[in-house]
Amino acid sequence: MPRDLSGSWTLQSVDGRHAVPMTLPGDIVTALYTAGAIPDPYAGQNEYDLRWICEQDWTAHKSFELEHTDIDLVISELDTVATIRVNGTVVLEAANAFRTYRAALGHVARVGTNEIAITFHSPVAAGKALSDAHPFPVPWSKNCPIPYGNFLRKPACDFGWDWNIALATSGVYGALRLEPGAAPRIDRLAIAQDHSDGVTVTVGVHTSNHAGPVTVELDGQTVTAQADDGFAEVTVRIDDPQLWWPAGQGGQPLYDLVVTVGTATAHRRIGLRRMELVAAPDAAGLGFKIRVNGRDVFCKGANWIPADALPGRITDAKTRDLLQSAVDANMNMIRIWGGGRYEPDSFYDACDEMGLLVWQDFMFACNLYPSDPAYLTEVRAEVHDNVARMHHHACLALWCGDNELVGALTWYDVSINDRDRYLVNYDRLNRCIEDALRDTDPHANWWPSSPSTGPLSFGDAWHDDSSGDMHFWSVWHEGRDFDHYRDVSPRFCSEFGFQSYPSMDVIRQFADPADFNIAAPVMEAHQKNDGGNARIAETMFRYFRFPVDFENFVYVSQVQQALAIKTAVTHWRGLKPHCMGTLIWQLNDTWPVCSWASLDYGGGWKVLHHLSREFYAPVTVVVMPDGDDLVLRGINDTGSPLDLSITAYACAMDGTARALGQGAGQVDDHATELLRVKAADLKPQEMLSFGWTASDGSKGGDVFAPKPYKAYDLLPAALNCQTERDGDNWVLSITAQAMAFFVTAEADTPGRFDHNAIHFGPGHTATLRFTPANPDITPSFTLRDLHSATYHS
Repeated sequence: MPRDLSGSWTLQSVDGRHAVPMTLPGDIVTALYTAGAIPDPYAGQNEYDLRWICEQDWTAHKSFELEHTDIDLVISELDTVATIRVNGTVVLEAANAFRTYRAALGHVARVGTNEIAITFHSPVAAGKALSDAHPFPVPWSKNCPIPYGNFLRKPACDFGWDWNIALATSGVYGALRLEPGAAPRIDRLAIAQDHSDGVTVTVGVHTSNHAGPVTVELDGQTVTAQADDGFAEVTVRIDDPQLWWPAGQGGQPLYDLVVTVGTATAHRRIGLRRMELVAAPDAAGLGFKIRVNGRDVFCKGANWIPADALPGRITDAKTRDLLQSAVDANMNMIRIWGGGRYEPDSFYDACDEMGLLVWQDFMFACNLYPSDPAYLTEVRAEVHDNVARMHHHACLALWCGDNELVGALTWYDVSINDRDRYLVNYDRLNRCIEDALRDTDPHANWWPSSPSTGPLSFGDAWHDDSSGDMHFWSVWHEGRDFDHYRDVSPRFCSEFGFQSYPSMDVIRQFADPADFNIAAPVMEAHQKNDGGNARIAETMFRYFRFPVDFENFVYVSQVQQALAIKTAVTHWRGLKPHCMGTLIWQLNDTWPVCSWASLDYGGGWKVLHHLSREFYAPVTVVVMPDGDDLVLRGINDTGSPLDLSITAYACAMDGTARALGQGAGQVDDHATELLRVKAADLKPQEMLSFGWTASDGSKGGDVFAPKPYKAYDLLPAALNCQTERDGDNWVLSITAQAMAFFVTAEADTPGRFDHNAIHFGPGHTATLRFTPANPDITPSFTLRDLHSATYHS
């Protein structure tokens, strides 16, 4: 039987100055902090005094008992350059955090007490040695204050990023167990589906030790085959398949697949679906869309980065909560960004169950990388291990070669001045990844890079909206107006974003009240994008009257972020089917920081995430300025035609409204114009408001401000809130005496509001429901609105 080696270990620095308990799976920095040897790395400016940790070698060790010696060590997510010794003898030299290793211990193990030691070599020293030995320079990402990470197969963001702390910790985060060496073993399952006539599932079973008969159980059927030279293939036909669909498109039924070889058993849960990446030439260029079971799906979602900067702080429960928040905001796709890690099985299991499509980058981002034979050997092994482990998941929509490596060729002097060399160097790496993917899963959907205008295209996909997927960063990085989002028509925008501050409950985790100033050193230490704080403030001057204090600055920064992203998403959804996907940068944070995330560190919802729930709704109406007109277009992602009717009004700041017109139409899989109104029909102090209903019973409405909010003379909303308990929930009933914009309730205890950041006026009672994480705590609530945040009393 397998024996788990996880749990208590002892960690020591090789120089002997530090010795603390360590829990594995876990990481070195977390172990030191848990033991009280270092301060909280996320608090204040502690990060900068803790980078010495990654510059040292560390050894974790423990003893274990054996009754027999024919045994193997299995270890995964070993981060990164490590030497493992058993009873003083080296049994494994590893250098790839993304691989799974198996090492035979029979020659060193002994009956009775054994010692295992894992030495984690400094990633900085190891990376420098490889860089120094390389025949030509290969610069690392400008995002990384800790150098040489591109020479190691380790998460790129560990070395710092423009949203991440830079600590480059090490540890073990996956499997850590002993297995009998001679026992039957299932090394790999290769699972494929054919949907041409019903559904046929083919299971290729790779076994060790020529282990004998292979039994496959699926859908109430049991099929047995004899392994030949360690391989058997079994086919199961399912005549009445229950198909798996993305969230919002249908259900997510999963079938249990059980494979048995002797005493070895492997279990997978599979969803039956046909997943296609359709990138076909058309009049505009080259389309890009995901087709599931023959239906084109508009992908609505966000980019995923690691759930925590310190892997020792990641739990399945926290990760699942973040993913559930994505689904709750009407998202149906997560892009796992290439500067993090391949997520554990539990992540993809959750996505299967929730209906979250996964765009999976291979782990290469924003760097130049080597392509020497030794490096490519590691890459092939890494690709094989992860594709073999993950390919059966219903959620997996596509594999992408990298994040922004084509663009990186234009970021460094050496590659600018010698493009041929570095382009060939990149192509070798990219082809290696694709070949290893095809070898492992011939049926995989492949996209060479993100952004990319297509295979063997090495142009500028940041500003070309005619083909493939696009990263559109001009609004944030170039300081362009939000309306600039309307100047491009992406086929699929896989990255775009705008920063905000984290919420006050998160800021209080790392800063004291004396630090509550955007220019304070502590606040600047939690802003990793050069010029980010200044850009937030400068943009705020353009759109809002300036906030009255720091806490309201934080709130308005989140309103501003939400307004920016809403402008992009509503316009691009209004282009459907020309545009078939928008993935916000980014969903989550790795630590408490100013960033582009819609969820705070810890999972709290920012204003953007609340608005995402509305602008990603399966049925909605969007406003698209068109010359002198404001066009209202209906969006329908349900897969079935719907009738929509709409009424538009001119709304004054005191809440009075006058009708501007009505419209109606049937909306299918194309965005459809329902009503067109003249912008000139709005008086200088009026906004456009509208309400709509659909034939499926859904309804909604919104307010659209044609001018920056600072141009409107907002009136005091004089919000009044009545609070009462309803079981474990709290119900807030809020009224206003004038138009109240982005009304947001904040609680002094963790929990979740059912909705937030809403607009309403006199005569309307807005009801918010709050569910505290701990129902035994009585929360206090703070209300904010745009007038009270930006008008001095």
